[in-house]
Amino acid sequence: MSVSTLLSAARALGGLTVAQNADPEAEKKAIEQLKGWGVLVLEIAQNDNHLDVSYITAQVKIGNEHLAPLKDLGRMTQLNLRGQEITDDGLPHIAGQKGLVKLHLEKTKVTDKGLETLKGLENLEYLNVYGTEIGDAGLAHLENLKKLKALYLWMTKVTDAGVMKFQAAVPGCKVNRGT
Repeated sequence: MSVSTLLSAARALGGLTVAQNADPEAEKKAIEQLKGWGVLVLEIAQNDNHLDVSYITAQVKIGNEHLAPLKDLGRMTQLNLRGQEITDDGLPHIAGQKGLVKLHLEKTKVTDKGLETLKGLENLEYLNVYGTEIGDAGLAHLENLKKLKALYLWMTKVTDAGVMKFQAAVPGCKVNRGT
């Protein structure tokens, strides 16, 4: 079965969008590079080859440049960048990941400007930005993420008014501010 047939079948079944430019060789090289830094790259389950990528095990100091290989991971659905030295400048490497479902950005240096970069992650269901400089302006960038079910905003600059506006736009999302 061809790649285009598989993509059509996945779309017809309402499944996650698979990156159309997924190149198996580029993906293999990206995974090797990530693993070389100590990044954990695992298939979700025995019968599910989507990828869970976690930088929390990295053996080098992670910065924005270490996110570049992510653009070649067409199967990535989960990404954990918790506590890494990631700023807004690193987020364009994630922006094209339309199949991303779960994203951990807690305790990073991401700001409102960076969240604007992520507004196209149409399948995102979980986002954690605990302990960041995110405020109401950043929250507004997420209002078109209609599949978002869980948003963690502890220790951010988000106000009650910002949360109310966001929840009016994404009523199915549970917002947790740690209070």
